[in-house]
Amino acid sequence: MPQLENQRRTKEGEGNAVPGVVLRLMPGRVRDALRQGFSRGLSGIEEIRIRRERPVQVCTQGHEGFLTEDGRLARSADRGMVISAEELMQILHGLSQSSLYALEEELRRGYVTLPGGHRVGLAGRAVVAGGRIQTQVDITGLNFRIAKPVVGVSRVLAPWLIDGMCRPASTLILSPPQCGKTTLLRDLAYHLSIGAWHPRVPPLKVAVVDERSELAGTFQGRHYHDLGPRTDVLDGCPKAEGMMMMVRSMSPEVLITDEVGGAADIAALMEAVGSGVVVLASAHAASLDDAESRPALRPLLEGRLFRRYVVLSRRQGPMTVEGVFDEAGRRLKRDQAKAGTGRPGPLA
Repeated sequence: MPQLENQRRTKEGEGNAVPGVVLRLMPGRVRDALRQGFSRGLSGIEEIRIRRERPVQVCTQGHEGFLTEDGRLARSADRGMVISAEELMQILHGLSQSSLYALEEELRRGYVTLPGGHRVGLAGRAVVAGGRIQTQVDITGLNFRIAKPVVGVSRVLAPWLIDGMCRPASTLILSPPQCGKTTLLRDLAYHLSIGAWHPRVPPLKVAVVDERSELAGTFQGRHYHDLGPRTDVLDGCPKAEGMMMMVRSMSPEVLITDEVGGAADIAALMEAVGSGVVVLASAHAASLDDAESRPALRPLLEGRLFRRYVVLSRRQGPMTVEGVFDEAGRRLKRDQAKAGTGRPGPLA
């Protein structure tokens, strides 16, 4: 199945450049090398991976390599620009505004969210007490994941995800990492909120539980991703608790959250669906069979909590739709989409 057709909404060079908030955190020579790369057509950067005393790795759509001093991507690590311990500490100081104590919660969670929804993963030595991670020290690796909003992708899937009551069906999006789960959920929130998702679906009240600040890209109270005028966002709250808070306090018609998996998440999802709220969520799994093999997710499938499952991959680029399935795990075909909605999209 082909990649979803879309329009990309990006800034700073229409996706060719790394956002300024990320560039400013880079050591000067890395920043200069990236800018040289942009001038040569380097584009579609998804990750910049910084490791202490190791070469800088850059991952783009369909390609990865090691950044050279002149802004090229080399296959050989020997040609890559090596980051010193001092340069890594410089980046950490920029992230923490020169106070690592300010990063205490982020170090415990393992990531920092930047303005615009960009995310920096952290890898070091975990400090464990009582069986729980308290913080990380001796940071040796950083992964800058570049957020690139995509507008309109969810509308392609609308014919398969609308139910008989002219509402979106409760849907679980499954894929390995970096296949577009968060992007699809973000686009669903926006189009459901403005009433442009499907001609038969009116604008809906949307509640987003954004534990990792990725869906709305929230930074210091500002949402850098537009999720629509009828959307309320609960930022930084654990999903299980946050879902119940939003259902009880904000009376949403649609509840959206990302990357469920724990037993508490599953229990909260079941309660939300039982209360009559449409739930749109995502989870890590390469297929329905993979999801069913995971003890935490199995109750969702066995209980038929979701009416639809969307499986994504990167087989033909990010957001390749491998299939849409009903609550019984049966693959839906093109002629099973609701009539009268225009071209139904890329499904076989």
